[in-house]
Amino acid sequence: MVEHSVRVGVLSFHDSKESKAICNAVEELGHEPVWLRENNVLLRFTDGEFVLEPDVDVVINRLLLSTATQPVEAVGIANAIARFRPMVNDPDAAALASHKIAAAAAMVEAGVPIPETALGMGTTTVGRISPVFGEEFVYKTIVGTHGGGAWKVHRNDLLTGTVGTRRAFLQELVNADREGTRDLRVYVVDGSVVGAMYRYADEDEWRTNVARGGAVEDATDALPGAVPRIATAATSAVGLDCAGVDLIEGDDSWCVLEVNPTAGFRGLFRATGRSPAPVIAAVAIERAGGSVDDDLLERLRATLDDSVPSCVPSEVEPIGSDAPVVGLTERVVVSGTTDTKSVVGRAEPINARTRIDLQLAAAIGAGPIQVGTTDSGGDDRRRRPVVDVVVSVGGTERTVDAIVEDRAGDPHPILLGRDVLAEFRIDVASRYGGRLGDSLEE
Repeated sequence: MVEHSVRVGVLSFHDSKESKAICNAVEELGHEPVWLRENNVLLRFTDGEFVLEPDVDVVINRLLLSTATQPVEAVGIANAIARFRPMVNDPDAAALASHKIAAAAAMVEAGVPIPETALGMGTTTVGRISPVFGEEFVYKTIVGTHGGGAWKVHRNDLLTGTVGTRRAFLQELVNADREGTRDLRVYVVDGSVVGAMYRYADEDEWRTNVARGGAVEDATDALPGAVPRIATAATSAVGLDCAGVDLIEGDDSWCVLEVNPTAGFRGLFRATGRSPAPVIAAVAIERAGGSVDDDLLERLRATLDDSVPSCVPSEVEPIGSDAPVVGLTERVVVSGTTDTKSVVGRAEPINARTRIDLQLAAAIGAGPIQVGTTDSGGDDRRRRPVVDVVVSVGGTERTVDAIVEDRAGDPHPILLGRDVLAEFRIDVASRYGGRLGDSLEE
């Protein structure tokens, strides 16, 4: 029985399982969760006072800045709330961590080891510095998630300083000679490691992300000696309360690849049987002056309840008139590592993944080609070639894994799947006003 109930707001403008799990953990711990969504939050400044509706005692910041269409707006909203309510994961720290170069600077200043990294602002500068990184290295967009916007490239590849509208940087390919790719995800909450897993890249893939089919193995009780110290130091360097820290083993030591302020839970729970959700909830509750039963907390850590929480706002609305609209066919700007093309694409929401013509992928330098599982249902799950591309449509930009296929002769060299269209309404009566036969335009 808790002494007094704390109202814990989970600030999340998306429908993630992690936000649900935290809301459910708050309730199981005997306190009141409040899901702060776009359609139920009101901020007022009246008579010299700040008013938040629905009001809460403390906020857990789960804003996904890496996928937000207007991240500055999201950070500003969170900052406004944080001036008047305690917040787990400071908004500025979350923004810093989401910007990989800014986070790298913070870690280097704090003495946290990272791979050799360089940001060149233009093509000439990138070409001059790239030989430093050897035969193969990593080329990443400054903001990305789930391994999107990351390519393994060769020293002779022609690279620019940007991919689409996002700047990109170079990073050493650590332990390139190792058979199979492995890294460590260490989840840190309030200065302590609450779980860790090795992640192994899927067959024909070099990235280890669980979202890309990577295998996982519990590492919580067998972490290499320096790793807990490095992971907690990295989290502290960027100013976060909780984070998923990704590390990779070099020839002599471990170094940090990135610090994720909104790391997922499902892969970690699958590997370890331990969930960070109740620990994050407990930190927020205690920060607001509430109490948590330690035995109950320990029991809850062995579960991951990401079902729809009871605190889902009753006024939640489906995608409606306020959602951006795309036509059945639209002008699409698609970018790879070497070029950007404007094409006429077609909306195909029946497909989970966007599909791109082989010639278009080659023209923009979308590669190297990896192998991924298609979105077919049932037992018909075939493995198809995929590439990372940056897709911009209707003012929204996404980095996605696009399936490569031969679409020669088709007027639409790119078919937009749900990975791009999730936030749009589709007006099937509307078509792009240009010439549908124009497949490639400079």
